[in-house]
Amino acid sequence: MIEPEDSEASLLPRGSLLRFGLGLVAALATFTVFLPALGNGFIDWDDGSLLLRNPWYRGLGPANLAWMVTTVRMGHWMPLNWLSFGLDYEIWSLRPFGYHLTNVLLHAGAVAAFFGVARRLLRAALLPRGADIRWLDVGALAAALAWGIHPLRVESVAWVTERRDVLSGIFFLLSLLAYLRWVESRAARQYWVALGCFALALMSKSITATLPGVLLVLDVYPLRRLGDRAGWFGPVARRILIEKLPFVALSVTAVAVAVWAVASGGGLTPLAALDAPARGALSVYAASFYLAKIFWPSRLSPLYELVLPVAPLQLRFLVGALAVVGVTVVAVSWRRRWPWLLATWAVFVLMLLPVLGLAHNGYQLAADRYTYLPGLGWAVCAGGLVVRFRRPAAMALALVLVVSSVFTWRQIGVWRSDESLWRHAVSLDPASGIARSNLGAALTAGQRYPEAVAELERAVVRRPGYAEAWNNLGLALVGARRTADALEAFRRAVSVRPRFAEAWNNLGVTLAVEGRPEPAKEAFTRAAAADPAMAEARNNLGLALAEDGKVAEAAEQFKRAVELNPTWVDPRRNLEQALRLLGREQRVR
Repeated sequence: MIEPEDSEASLLPRGSLLRFGLGLVAALATFTVFLPALGNGFIDWDDGSLLLRNPWYRGLGPANLAWMVTTVRMGHWMPLNWLSFGLDYEIWSLRPFGYHLTNVLLHAGAVAAFFGVARRLLRAALLPRGADIRWLDVGALAAALAWGIHPLRVESVAWVTERRDVLSGIFFLLSLLAYLRWVESRAARQYWVALGCFALALMSKSITATLPGVLLVLDVYPLRRLGDRAGWFGPVARRILIEKLPFVALSVTAVAVAVWAVASGGGLTPLAALDAPARGALSVYAASFYLAKIFWPSRLSPLYELVLPVAPLQLRFLVGALAVVGVTVVAVSWRRRWPWLLATWAVFVLMLLPVLGLAHNGYQLAADRYTYLPGLGWAVCAGGLVVRFRRPAAMALALVLVVSSVFTWRQIGVWRSDESLWRHAVSLDPASGIARSNLGAALTAGQRYPEAVAELERAVVRRPGYAEAWNNLGLALVGARRTADALEAFRRAVSVRPRFAEAWNNLGVTLAVEGRPEPAKEAFTRAAAADPAMAEARNNLGLALAEDGKVAEAAEQFKRAVELNPTWVDPRRNLEQALRLLGREQRVR
């Protein structure tokens, strides 16, 4: 049994006030390490589509709130995330400082919550084995900092889009903390707090749906409520399983919504492109990759590009499989002597399951942000070392934390701007067509057209099937006044992806500037058909129709553009002008 709190003799002064103070110290230290992120800008690697070119989250009116609850923009259902962005917009408009401040504060809060979680887990694991209770607070503080200031946290914190990591993370940890309190006190209020926080975590990011499995692992070790002497099939075990049913119900619902959201966005990689053996190879490789990055976080990149087809017998996949099998065999074989290893490994793999590649989407082989919650268990192990070995372990870990802080500061600088981010990615993987495409887009935004064209020409050579690279090349060529080449690039983009609305729209604009109204109108029509919610295509189609004398049809397109983007002035002005023209025609008739 876990001893009551009042029996503890802490290394530092006693009491809950002290523990609150240590949690605050962990949060402040984390906030300080991530201060450079406040000077970063938005990154047009989802920040653009989610925030800069999206009017619907900008406000907290009934229409905004209804959109937040119902949208699956870019394949995610995350109403609480949108609500937080709406609050940011109300305070900061589109100044990136405020959005980054919210991310950093949320992460610091998650670190404080994790201090409480780590302390309870260490207490449950080590007190029955005769550990010195005076070091519990120090070990929990070490665990919180080891997780909070790890360089792998940078992508989740310094990238505004990944608000879903830090927001879901704080509610996940608060749910876990309430659950542990409920196990200790059996106060019903704590159980309902745990369930409520879990629901909020799911409304921020569906990856937290693994929590019921995590709770079951913790019930086995370190809580020892299930298995061994407690038994697996008796009345106590049945009660423990029944108490998880509300959590499981929330998880199943969230998973169903997540699958629907991803499928709606067309993001799932088809089985024809990535078959079952390839997915298996990706999964075991990703697990080993993340484990290696936790212990040696070097060469961190915003994109570890996946190149198809995947050869499951490739050396790196075989090495990854051997590593996963090896850790699993050791964890199972030594489960009685080192139960913490099996529990930590089980939680690690369980929390990674949604992103290991079995249900793959996107262009990435792996992503640093996916370690945000799976990294918690290994940090608790680091805190356990401090509790067991005290000063030598504490001094060694302190040195590691200092080095980690330096690397985290440096990695935050990588995320300062689009150009700094993608130059870094290209330096790590010069063969990455996607990284070069994004670097070229950043150079185009800075009106450095010759450099942009050079990068994008390399990108389309390395990844000719990447439609975004052809579209970005077209935009750079327009800036370089090479219109004929730009038209060809846009045509290549839509040939690779026939329903690429942005490329169709860019093709139409370029044709219109060239004085070719009929093909321009056709391109705008194709853009509007590919993405009915694209206000730019509707406005441009309206202009083309108005130029052709079809004012009534143009007015309908302008009206639709206004409905799609109420904050955009141009279609509203165009609609007013079209309606005035229609009024004059009616008077003439």
